[in-house]
Amino acid sequence: MDYFEIADFQTLCSLEIKEEFWVIDFEEKNEIPNGYSAIEYESKGFMESKLIQDFPLRGKGVYLRIKKRRWRHKQTKEIIKRDFSFIADGSKFTQELSDFLKDASGYATRYHEQHSELLRGE
Repeated sequence: MDYFEIADFQTLCSLEIKEEFWVIDFEEKNEIPNGYSAIEYESKGFMESKLIQDFPLRGKGVYLRIKKRRWRHKQTKEIIKRDFSFIADGSKFTQELSDFLKDASGYATRYHEQHSELLRGE
């Protein structure tokens, strides 16, 4: 929460499996990364959002839609962005959830497949 604000929260439901899940939208705050000058760089909107799965809450699937900001150097046009390492490499899970599910003997795959169908088209 040091770098993001909650922009939206949705409770969605699949009529096929009669199950609710939550989607929480986070937008990175418009604060230039440390080591860069706000005089030299300007905010140029957001990168494409990334949807990641987090721990279920109260039996409901939880998805975090992350919008990372980008900044551009006013003269050189160089683009900078923060590197967030909370998303597990090669997955759509948070690192914490990925580590937890590695011990759950296949649960991660079944859970991800079930809820991925609910979000198709977004």
